[in-house]
Amino acid sequence: MKRIGVTGHRSIPDEVLDHVEEGLRAVLRGHEGPLEALSSLADGADQLFASIALECGADLTVVIPSGDYEEGFEGAEALDRYRGLKRRATQEVRMDFARSTDEAYYAAGTYIADSCDRLVAVWDGLPARGHGGTAEIVAYARALGKPVTVIWREGVARD
Repeated sequence: MKRIGVTGHRSIPDEVLDHVEEGLRAVLRGHEGPLEALSSLADGADQLFASIALECGADLTVVIPSGDYEEGFEGAEALDRYRGLKRRATQEVRMDFARSTDEAYYAAGTYIADSCDRLVAVWDGLPARGHGGTAEIVAYARALGKPVTVIWREGVARD
C-alpha cells in the first residue's frame, strides 16, 4: 500500500485554492493500487487533502497532535469538518501530548513524514511561522530522502 502524507497551511488564499485542489487530485489519483492518506486534519490544507483522498478511495489515517486538539479549531465549521473526516478515518494515531503546543505539532508532522512514502506540501515556500510549521516538516522529510511534492502558485502570498 502506498502512503501519502500532507503538511500545509491552514489558510489558503482564494486565488490559489483551485490550483491546490487540482494539484492534490493529480497526486492522489496518479498512483496504482491501494492508498493510505495521512493527515492531522487541521483546517485548510490537511482537511482539503483528507477530503480529496477519501473521494479517491484512499484509507485515511488521522494523526492527532494532542489531547486538547479539538479546542484549537477556530469556528464551528472547521471543527465540524474535522469531526466528520475523523469519523471516516480507518485509523487514528495519537501523539502523547496533553496540550496543543508547537512540540505536539512538530511530533505529528514528523510522524507523518516518517510514515509516508511521499509528502505533499501545500506550501508557499516561505519559512515556518513556528516550530512544527510547514517549512520545517518539508525540510525534515527532505532530510530523510522522502519525495516531496509542493503545491502552490508562485507569487501568491498566504494570509
